Amino acid sequence: QVQLVESGGGLVQPGGSLRLSCAASGSIFSLYTMGWYRQAPGKQRELVAAATSGGTTIYAPAVKGRFTLSRDNAKKMVYLQMNSLKPEDTAVYYCYGDYSTTHWGQGTQVTVSS
Repeated sequence: QVQLVESGGGLVQPGGSLRLSCAASGSIFSLYTMGWYRQAPGKQRELVAAATSGGTTIYAPAVKGRFTLSRDNAKKMVYLQMNSLKPEDTAVYYCYGDYSTTHWGQGTQVTVSS
């Protein structure tokens, strides 16, 4: 069983930066695909970025070049560095881990507003 706990959300002005962190429990973290989804009000949850156990990282077109996903398997941590934030990045961000089952964190709110 994997548990995921996010932190690092908050309110930031357009053009600003935030770093989200996700702490994972479980003994096979390194085998998981880890990443982040987000859900804005009235919209479906969408993939933001994901990193496979083999080192492949993918990004949604809307965030490519602005967001960077990284993982530290030794610390069982996943990070999402978000730069040049836009109001349309406002959403609840969810950490997820996928191996044979998909696990979700509780979500952290990111609000981009002046």
